[in-house]
Amino acid sequence: MEEERKFEVDEAFALPDDFLDAPDVFALAPVRLRATYFDTADLRLARAGASLRFRTGDAEPWTVKLPTAIPGTRREVSLPGPSGRPPAELANLVTTFRRSEPLAPVIVLRTVRQPYEVRDDAGTVLAELVDDHVSVLVGRRVVTRFREIEVERKAGGRDVLDRVAGTLTAAGAVEGEFTAKHVRALGSPAMAPADIAASPRPVSRKKATAADVVAGGIRRDIGVIVAHDPLVRLRAEVGQGDTAVHQMRVGCRRLRSRLRTFAPLLDPRWADPLRAELTWLAGVLGRVRDAEVLRARLAVTAAADPLAPLDPGIVAELDEALAGRYRDAVRELDVALTSERYLALLDLLVTVAAKPGVGRGGRAPAREALPPYVARTWKKLVRDVRGLRADGPDEVWHAARVRAKRARYAVEAVSSVVGRPARRLASALAAVQGDLGEHQDAALAAEAWLGLGAADPGRYGVTVGRLVERERGAVVAARRRFAGVWAEARRGKVTGWLG
Repeated sequence: MEEERKFEVDEAFALPDDFLDAPDVFALAPVRLRATYFDTADLRLARAGASLRFRTGDAEPWTVKLPTAIPGTRREVSLPGPSGRPPAELANLVTTFRRSEPLAPVIVLRTVRQPYEVRDDAGTVLAELVDDHVSVLVGRRVVTRFREIEVERKAGGRDVLDRVAGTLTAAGAVEGEFTAKHVRALGSPAMAPADIAASPRPVSRKKATAADVVAGGIRRDIGVIVAHDPLVRLRAEVGQGDTAVHQMRVGCRRLRSRLRTFAPLLDPRWADPLRAELTWLAGVLGRVRDAEVLRARLAVTAAADPLAPLDPGIVAELDEALAGRYRDAVRELDVALTSERYLALLDLLVTVAAKPGVGRGGRAPAREALPPYVARTWKKLVRDVRGLRADGPDEVWHAARVRAKRARYAVEAVSSVVGRPARRLASALAAVQGDLGEHQDAALAAEAWLGLGAADPGRYGVTVGRLVERERGAVVAARRRFAGVWAEARRGKVTGWLG
């Protein structure tokens, strides 16, 4: 991750002495850089806050920078390679921005850079300041020049950035919003809105129409899907052990649920094909996610009883078999994400995000119009839960889990206008979904362990049998807990708004 702060200065600006003379500041030799930025003809990467460049003088001259939710912070990936054509790995990382449009050079910047390092007593670089004099080239002709100073955090904390920033601003530098050099050079076309807004504008609870809420939710879900695409390709984690694959899959599921719940308000000519394609993508992501979950669950289940340890060699072999499944699923996902079908889905998502078609019913006040749609989903869940029995088949419990997830998504979709009762119900449904999710994970894991053991029953039988016994115990425990978590979700004070 790259975290920077930028400062605007004129040509006459001089770095202050209290920075230059500080004992922990070291001036490095000046460098000359020439960077060629690649983008689509309509600057889709620049407008979205991403970039792809080739810069001479770097050991890995090709670099992609991806936007994050934190201003001034970008995810950076660099690779070696000759000039002229971006490496396929980096071109793929910007697929959600460019989609089917070709990449070509759009701007060339020549920079004379004076770098400085802020180091601690051990010589560790805490921050880097670069004083850049930039020339914008068209052919060999310089069309404009500007100067800027960047301070980038390295091994130090934000306090180091704050200290350097304070010194610069005291000397007259003006800290500005983070604007990449090539965006500044390209001007207003590169600063136009992205094809998909990073965060749709919130709607007023009292004044929101049904269309406002439904369209805003659709845009948010689409934003989640496209934002996690590059992170999926990087096999990235996104915090607290969660993965980009999981979050992208959740985005697909939420959008499908929203399209289903509010289908009467939407034009089926685009909503139905979109739901079908989201089902395909969620399925491909799901195979990777299932392998992730099984590997994590194997480790937990195998260590569940320290007084009765399982054969570590057998557990390792089972894990390697699951790792093979994961690798196969990832290869399948990579093929899907480079397919024409996926590019067509991205184009459809951009089209829908630009103008989600909500029919005439969307003009009604959201607080009045939307709860009845949620109530239908809720009633289906109540019906399915009535059919649950402690000794019933796993499939019936799994069906209830699917309903619970749909109901939770539907409730969350209107929580911005319904308010506290909806938020409380969504929280209760999250607990219901969590219990049923544990039930499903345990049941599927038991089946998986049996399947793996079938390869060599004589060798794996004892270990697999004990794993299955523990998983079935987890199934029974989840069923026993369910009545309590369901009772919380059924309370009138959280469901009364459903009518």
